[in-house]
Amino acid sequence: MSTLNLIGSSARFQTVLDQINMVAPVDSAVLIQGETGTGKEVIAQAIHAAGRRCQKRFVAVNCAAIPAALLESELFGHERGAFTGAVTQTTGRFQVADGGTLFLDEVGDLPLELQPKLLRVLQEKQCERLGSARAISVDVRVIAATNQDLWRMVQEKKFRADLYFRLNVFPITLPPLRERRDDIALLAEHFVQKFAKQQDKAIDHIPDDVLEELISHDWPGNIRELQNVIECGVILSNGRDLKLHLGGLRRQNPEPAPARTLDGAKRAHILSTLRETNWIIGGRRGAAALLGLPRTTLITMMRRHGLARESLGLPAGRLDQSIRNQYGCNLPAFP
Repeated sequence: MSTLNLIGSSARFQTVLDQINMVAPVDSAVLIQGETGTGKEVIAQAIHAAGRRCQKRFVAVNCAAIPAALLESELFGHERGAFTGAVTQTTGRFQVADGGTLFLDEVGDLPLELQPKLLRVLQEKQCERLGSARAISVDVRVIAATNQDLWRMVQEKKFRADLYFRLNVFPITLPPLRERRDDIALLAEHFVQKFAKQQDKAIDHIPDDVLEELISHDWPGNIRELQNVIECGVILSNGRDLKLHLGGLRRQNPEPAPARTLDGAKRAHILSTLRETNWIIGGRRGAAALLGLPRTTLITMMRRHGLARESLGLPAGRLDQSIRNQYGCNLPAFP
């Protein structure tokens, strides 16, 4: 399998590539989480392309872009006469993706009343068209994506817990572009070549001051924003050097974050890493390894900063008995 079409060499992005290679060969559900513009659909396509279903269709549905009243028909199809305006039978996206992969983008916007029906399809591998009682078997791998905190939505009764756990078999968290600055030059070069070719231009150099500005920008719109800025720059460029309106780029920078204590920064960094590893502490890809700490040292720091799944409203995992013995019975549960 290959993830060579994904651009990035930073440590954070290499972790994502490792996760893709691990999960692509199996049919487990994947939940991709990350800010808007981080490339969640690109990652979903990479998982599909590296898996055994790569010869079948990759079908994408944006749950936020389709009105709630039409989304059920879009997913499962409908029979003629099922509702006003249903003049023909329609095949749903689950049937269209049979044998392949269905990508549910913005799954956090899925209406509550539709969630039990999606859960049934995932569990039973059968769906029914609107207006029909006949079950249709479907063999679909589901990859979902969201920029929302689904677990918080579960706590707020805005998302079903059983559906959340069904979708969140293998979580992948995409880092924002500001946390993978080492990749900005590679991405910028890629987009320059892409848009120069589209516009029939020969741009082969990004000046140092332009590159410095790109790397220092915080990119609230992430990769999508970078792509748009580069496309605009290619339009403005007449020679072989990329030209950007740097003043406009600077004005897009958000206000600087308020200063915080060193302890607060440490806590935030540890918490971010724990979430990235789905609260797995030990092992080669656990939080301790990513932070360059011994496992026991990380656990001590977690206790010092009050970092426990329960204290953050997260479901408790398994408690390592040896750690319980070493640190006492009051140690919060860790995976």
